[in-house]
Amino acid sequence: MTYRAKDFIETERNLLFAIVADGTEFNKVLCYLRYARVDGQWRKLATDSANGLLQAQHPEFLHYSEVLGAHLHAVAEEKIVRHFQPKTVLRRLLAEESTDPVIRDLQGLCAMLRANRLDLEHFGVTGSILVGMQNHASDIDLVCYERDAFHRARHIVQALIAQDHCQTLNEDDWLSAYQRRACDFALDEYIWHEQRKYNKAIFNQRKFDLSLLAATPAQSPRRYRKLGFVQVEADVLDDALGFDYPAEFTLKHPQIDSVVCFTATYTGQARAGERIAVAGQLEVDDSGRQRIVVGSNREAIGEYIRVLR
Repeated sequence: MTYRAKDFIETERNLLFAIVADGTEFNKVLCYLRYARVDGQWRKLATDSANGLLQAQHPEFLHYSEVLGAHLHAVAEEKIVRHFQPKTVLRRLLAEESTDPVIRDLQGLCAMLRANRLDLEHFGVTGSILVGMQNHASDIDLVCYERDAFHRARHIVQALIAQDHCQTLNEDDWLSAYQRRACDFALDEYIWHEQRKYNKAIFNQRKFDLSLLAATPAQSPRRYRKLGFVQVEADVLDDALGFDYPAEFTLKHPQIDSVVCFTATYTGQARAGERIAVAGQLEVDDSGRQRIVVGSNREAIGEYIRVLR
């Protein structure tokens, strides 16, 4: 079985986890608990609530990743009873008739993207729709598995906004996103960074997001040792992987090679040639190469990537 980030898995204990890394680590799938069945009802859980539930009832799913150097959740493969895959679910939802307004908006959005010559073969749907937990206020979360197709989708979204077939987020939408992301700089700066990414917009009064999960060349696994929290300024040399998961920006810096970002807040944040301020956890691998990790925990409190304008 192939496990990819942004897939979901369900255990026999009525727990739904979002996968956060491709593959397995010691036959365990790295993930975060997102939904649990409590008193007969499925409930979405914030990180603290998820950690508390696991500590109290299912400590076997708490995990420290030696590879990522982070505390997160993990599920042994034999404990998985269902695997939700975004591409498979999107194909099914686009082929069926539905009265669900969220699914109908998903179908309408995809029809519009197709009409603008976007091949949806490389796309899937993740988030609440993937596991059937959507409600009337749910966003549409599309994930793309091919880099060129993702950037084509962004350019199409930019054009659709210009034609008013889609709309940019309004002030309330931006404020809601800003508060949910707990961004570590001012609202106006957050909006400036976000508006130039064209990876989110409004369709039929419903927000949608585009994310990228492209295949990367196989590399020998590296182990990283944490050196502590740092704040630096540096120029961006290469942003080719800036929208990937994790996002990576190569830096022009005397000691630090790159910044790697595990939170969607700062995906696509900077462009080659720009100077950025970075706050995060400094790490070093066995060969002495240093990087800064932004998003060492889910909320990334105190960690950021900010373009210096």
